[in-house]
Amino acid sequence: MRLALLKRPLCPLTLLSLSRCSFSASPRPLGAAPLPKSCQPEPPPPPPPENATSPDRDHIAPTPSNNSLIYPPSPSPHHTNLPSFLAHATRTNLDPSSTVYVGTHFEYTTIQSLSRYGLVLRRVGGVSDGGIDLLGTWPSLPPSSSGQGPLRVLAQCKAVQRPGPHLVRELEGAFAAAPAGWRGKSGVVGLLVAEKPATRGIREALGRSRWPMGFVACSRAGRVEQFLWNRRAEEEGLEEVEVRLRYFEDGAKDLVLTWRGKALAPFVEGEQVAG
Repeated sequence: MRLALLKRPLCPLTLLSLSRCSFSASPRPLGAAPLPKSCQPEPPPPPPPENATSPDRDHIAPTPSNNSLIYPPSPSPHHTNLPSFLAHATRTNLDPSSTVYVGTHFEYTTIQSLSRYGLVLRRVGGVSDGGIDLLGTWPSLPPSSSGQGPLRVLAQCKAVQRPGPHLVRELEGAFAAAPAGWRGKSGVVGLLVAEKPATRGIREALGRSRWPMGFVACSRAGRVEQFLWNRRAEEEGLEEVEVRLRYFEDGAKDLVLTWRGKALAPFVEGEQVAG
């Protein structure tokens, strides 16, 4: 396996999109971004061991929490993850083209995909959810600025909508409607997850927002193609997080998050994580 890394640009909006980057020898602007950004590969480092899962040998250990968060009840007693939902959908003959199927499938896909970067999320969307689909923590990061354990995360998942600036405003409103453990601006980050990469309008809206927020482009198949966040999110714990690209000999690319040069440890379902 051959690796080539891209460092995170030092600008108010952290951005790296697999679908918009040029990997030629000379840098190239990332489209119509609000600030100049470029993607230029560094010389590839020595190849890692065959069983390596990231461009770094070590992982960041999860951060323990001294506080137990109280989660809202699950919106469904019939499924708690993607496999159980698929089994339930088969038993009940749920139409795969229905809004319920598409939305629920995308939420569970998001949970599964973001666990690769150490996020521990639960599906909580339902009646009076304030627009929040997922809640959880990011224990593979250092303690949040609030000093209350791992960085807390709330997320909205948009499976079929073309992402636009109005979705950023919706996410801002979700902070006020969040449960007690996730309410406020300190030690919390909000994520907007959509199938398509962020538009220029979304990037500019994130950059202007006074709330700590980020954007994730995740395909229905679970491939994370973009991960970006604003300056406020950096202040809450993402300042030293970098977005890197891992290349494979067959031409495939993989997005990796690191903290101080070490890959964030993935969350494995079944592990006990406080908070």
